[in-house]
Amino acid sequence: MIDLFSRCPAQSLRLAARVLALCAVMSSTAVRADDPGHHVHQDHHAHHLMPPPSAAVVRSEQKVVLPPVGQRSAEGVNKSFAEFVGEGRPVVVNFIYTTCTAICPPMTRVFAEVQERLGAERESVRLISVSIDPEQDTPRRLKAYGAQYGAVAPWVFLTGSEAASTSIQQAFNVFRPDKMGHTPVTFIRRQPGESWIRLDGIASAERILAEVHGVAGGRR
Repeated sequence: MIDLFSRCPAQSLRLAARVLALCAVMSSTAVRADDPGHHVHQDHHAHHLMPPPSAAVVRSEQKVVLPPVGQRSAEGVNKSFAEFVGEGRPVVVNFIYTTCTAICPPMTRVFAEVQERLGAERESVRLISVSIDPEQDTPRRLKAYGAQYGAVAPWVFLTGSEAASTSIQQAFNVFRPDKMGHTPVTFIRRQPGESWIRLDGIASAERILAEVHGVAGGRR
């Protein structure tokens, strides 16, 4: 190698320059899992990466004025959003979209676990998953999505117009202009007239049920 560089210094310098340039490109495009500022673009539908299991769930309470907008369930039922929510039983709400590959699947699996843990009491709690991508999420697509997780009534998946979806997200203070920027949040209201409990982060089924039942441990 030393002999080659000594015989052809100009060619060797050009080769070395190309190697250095290639290394620089590889370094700038390498994906580092430990770099929180890096945005993954390989999957068009991927957004915020799922927080690690140890990430804390932040609890708060807020008042929500439900907007007078309509929604359509995966079963084709048309009602106002307030009608879907306004029953006397506890209501648990999250926001998802079917092409999401990051936080939506684990959030939906948590809802499926809540449904399973309720067992014979399943009818006593309304689960609502609101699409934030109504243009793509037709009732048929939402029905197929829910079936993947074993969703059954009274768990409903809702869609509607873009304007209606935006209004609902704004009412819950979760709206982001880009769907890929939305974060994991679960809302619980035990009965009409009460404030909504807001859980920021991937809340476990156990935590959600504790909040639904007003167990002291759910307030930690």
